[in-house]
Amino acid sequence: MRRTALYDVHQRLGASFTGFAGWEMPLRYGSDVAEHHAVRRSAGLFDLGHMGQIAVAGPDAAAFLDHALVGRLSAVKPGRAKYTMLCHTTGGVLDDLVVYRLAEQEFLVVANAANAQVVRAMLGEHSGGFAVTIESVDRALIAVQGPDAVTIAGEHPDLKYYAIKPSRVAGKDVLLARTGYTGEDGFEIYCANEDAASIWAFLQEAGAQPAGLACRDTLRLEAGMPLYGHELTIRTTPFDAGLGRIVALDKRDFVGGEALRSHSSSRELVGLVSKGRRSPRAGHAVVDAETGETVGEVTSGAPSPTLGHPIALAYVTRSLDSRRLAVDVRGKREDVEIVPLPFYQRSR
Repeated sequence: MRRTALYDVHQRLGASFTGFAGWEMPLRYGSDVAEHHAVRRSAGLFDLGHMGQIAVAGPDAAAFLDHALVGRLSAVKPGRAKYTMLCHTTGGVLDDLVVYRLAEQEFLVVANAANAQVVRAMLGEHSGGFAVTIESVDRALIAVQGPDAVTIAGEHPDLKYYAIKPSRVAGKDVLLARTGYTGEDGFEIYCANEDAASIWAFLQEAGAQPAGLACRDTLRLEAGMPLYGHELTIRTTPFDAGLGRIVALDKRDFVGGEALRSHSSSRELVGLVSKGRRSPRAGHAVVDAETGETVGEVTSGAPSPTLGHPIALAYVTRSLDSRRLAVDVRGKREDVEIVPLPFYQRSR
């Protein structure tokens, strides 16, 4: 198991650890429900040092990323970011990514921990003929998320959403980004490994509550955000997941483009709310409540701490709005209803 630069800090805080993508990560520090509420009501503090960071630089960096990824990265201005995906030639998703343009010829690709090596290898495989360098970056990553994040991080209201800039936090040089995976406002702090503990202590002293992977999952689920390995896989396309808007189909040539241009999906990703107390979970069948016919499958599900009832994401056959649906929860049917996503949206 690999450990982040903050492992000793988590130990001192009494974290419960879990293995995740080859990393030993804090699952919770006490109550994951309390940590969830802290993010929604004030601010939570997350160690994201397990995420993959890949530097792409060179005269052809923008053209290369236009070719390798589904989005148009050449249109991103320095200091801004874009959510995009790396797809297989079949159109299936290999990973969803946030890509920052740090300078005219310099980008930072942030990949999910489970896919970091795949992304690094595939970018290298697609780089032939382009004047670029591709290097993994060993650097800590801390996120502070919640309505109090702006104050806690040191007052950076000038930083726009999906932007990044060099800055200072706790007296340390950092790259400060404003994105997030919780449905709340917040910042990601890219810093040297040796500075991570002092920055974490500064943010915690300012009021951010340490939060683990368990609440990060319920937060992203409430916000309707996909998780690789659940809503996104090699067997799903961006269009299946309702994310076709991020695919620049008018680009002349990009990896997976031919398959995506001809793709026709018979299913869609929807939000479900349960009328019962038992929560749908990944892998549970979605059925027609009257006929018992299987019409889909749950990809993620949990009780929602914020909303007070079970919620789930599921792939279902298209155009089921008029049918009564249920989820087979361990042999017992729980009535569910399709609702618009996200389940939760913060007040602006």
